[in-house]
Amino acid sequence: MHKGAIDREAVLKTLDEYDRMGREAFLAAYGYGEARSYLLVHEGKEYDSKAVAGVAHRHVHGRALKPDEFSGGRDHAARWLRDLGFQVKSVRNPDWARDELILACALVAKNDWRGLDAGDLRVVELSRLLQLMPVHAQAERNETFRNPNGVARKTFDIATRHPDYRGRPTNGGALDRVVLQDFLDRPAEMENSARLLREGIASGELTATAPVSDDEMDDYSAPEGRLLLRKHVARERNRGLRKRKIDAVLKQGGTLACEACGFDFERQYGERGAGYIECHHVVPLHEAGEGRTKLADLALICANCHRMIHRQAPWPTPKQLREVIEARR
Repeated sequence: MHKGAIDREAVLKTLDEYDRMGREAFLAAYGYGEARSYLLVHEGKEYDSKAVAGVAHRHVHGRALKPDEFSGGRDHAARWLRDLGFQVKSVRNPDWARDELILACALVAKNDWRGLDAGDLRVVELSRLLQLMPVHAQAERNETFRNPNGVARKTFDIATRHPDYRGRPTNGGALDRVVLQDFLDRPAEMENSARLLREGIASGELTATAPVSDDEMDDYSAPEGRLLLRKHVARERNRGLRKRKIDAVLKQGGTLACEACGFDFERQYGERGAGYIECHHVVPLHEAGEGRTKLADLALICANCHRMIHRQAPWPTPKQLREVIEARR
């Protein structure tokens, strides 16, 4: 039986059975617990999405899936049901992303590393800003997503993890401590990241486009937050800038060899590799800020070195990566 091979009719039959039996009896009959992450919403009623998806298999394949045969999340049940056109909502809100924590931490820092109450106008303003950020899909959010109460709690999670705090810390996530430490180690850089995030969200520049897929971004570290990293990578892919950089190097008698390891695509692959090289923006957005890109800000590097630069923060320059390579040799 192919997991996920269900159709809309099978789901509707399952919903009818769910309604007839009632929630407790339905779940007990098929061995499912109550949904912890996602609910299916149909005609104003809510259903346990994993149980519905699993039982729907019975109408197509002759038996229901057992709870331990699949997950109820985005990889299985929730995705199957959404693909069939059903509304699936999140029971709980997603964990805070680095971008969001950068903004929250910047607010706590400006408040002398003290938490803020939900009624504070700065918390209300940050709540509205976070709700505009395209970090989490709408389907992953519930009605309390980043509301002032949640934002206020997060400011206390951060404040009570500060080294000068002498009380008992609140329950926060591991990433809270990481971002807090980044602010303590590199305050100017992190405050600049927060400023760029705020400006980009307020202007719509960081909310209107998503030029790099999330799957592709998985290999990249994000010292400046995921949204600014997307923009940074998009700048590197600007075909006009790349062409101008290549033309400038060739005009000066140079070759299209990687500035870090010396790899030359044409030398290795002949005509197929002629004119090919990747372009790297040497200074990250959180350090350079906004402004006009100069050709001197760009470096020509091979795909391998490009990945290695972005793989872990802080990002080395091509020169620094070359020194690592030469030391290994």
